[in-house]
Amino acid sequence: MNGLSVMKKTSTSGDKMTKIVYNACYGGFGLSKKAIERYWELKGEPRPEHWWDDDLHRTDPILVQVVEELGEGANDAHSYLDIRELPAGTLYRIEEYDGMERVTTQDEYEWSVA
Repeated sequence: MNGLSVMKKTSTSGDKMTKIVYNACYGGFGLSKKAIERYWELKGEPRPEHWWDDDLHRTDPILVQVVEELGEGANDAHSYLDIRELPAGTLYRIEEYDGMERVTTQDEYEWSVA
């Protein structure tokens, strides 16, 4: 993932939460070899030849499960993966600087009116 990613998760239930995986250190998003193997094991499919871990949707339930199961074992050499939960339907984006990401919502910005 490069730059900003804008995503939206919607739900009719106000109490559902969405888990979002992001990289909480400088370096960049990346999964360990063990995490990649576990991801494709849970998915029940062979890994495509031209696939990159940063192609994953950060709300992918299998990705979330892998990060929760493996903890620090899910990190590659340049990442520290973390999970943020937001109420389903919350507008958010993943902001990145030098590989460090943060999940921000529209409510976390001070807006000006033209």
